[in-house]
Amino acid sequence: MIFNIMSIYTLQSPAGGFLDEELMHFNKVFDDWCIQFDNFEDATLIAQSLEHRESVNIVEITPLSYPKYFFFNLQGDIHATRQVGNKIICIVEPVMGSNFRLAICDIDTKHVRLTNTRYRNVLSVEGAFAHYEERS
Repeated sequence: MIFNIMSIYTLQSPAGGFLDEELMHFNKVFDDWCIQFDNFEDATLIAQSLEHRESVNIVEITPLSYPKYFFFNLQGDIHATRQVGNKIICIVEPVMGSNFRLAICDIDTKHVRLTNTRYRNVLSVEGAFAHYEERS
């Protein structure tokens, strides 16, 4: 079962930066200082009003596409995400060069739990990631 997860729309440069609230600069990381819209139509209106419209894309931010924004306790580099029930499962490298782990992020409570198992490389964690199932 796939749960409906919340979406936020924002404006992004082709180089990857997110437009700030003042519509002047692009931030490397999406955060609360970036312009945000509840729907695609509002984002389109603002994007069309910008002088350099061709240099701005409308993107959808969700817990799957940008989990660190929705789960503040999620730390490290995220290598992959998928949804299982009401949870977002992430392959995480907590610190550069450290072992990989799975992060289980609950959409309803915003709680993040790292699994105890550590994996030496992405190939070894992929099996656990692909076969993770929610336990009752």
